[in-house]
Amino acid sequence: MRFIDSSVFVYAYLRPMKKIPPAVMTMKGNARKIIARISNGEPAATSLIHMSEIANILESRMPLIESLELLSGLFDMPSLLILDSNKELYETAIEESRSSNIGVNDALANLLMRDSNINQVYSFDKDFDRIEGVTRITE
Repeated sequence: MRFIDSSVFVYAYLRPMKKIPPAVMTMKGNARKIIARISNGEPAATSLIHMSEIANILESRMPLIESLELLSGLFDMPSLLILDSNKELYETAIEESRSSNIGVNDALANLLMRDSNINQVYSFDKDFDRIEGVTRITE
């Protein structure tokens, strides 16, 4: 099982407002392939915090009804495990974020991955490259 970061969903689902560079087009295509594999049964995990992050981004860039349909579809994926968090774990993530100089939600993902014995993450966020023992996968 791999953890799936919110960046994958954002690249897969957001429609560009202007012409985008070829590298971004490649990431968008890779993100769609990752989502398709999970939709077809590849086991993956994310967190409720990351789902909220996705919701905030999607709602700011598309009609609410579209973003709600996408989110509902994600929650309905049987192969996508949604991990929960709590205040104490998030406080630990804040401290890890400070000490590792990575985003707090990336630190939270790392903690959840450790707790779930996951060492691979689908992500376009390079912060994960700085986390020892974690392999970032982009396709």
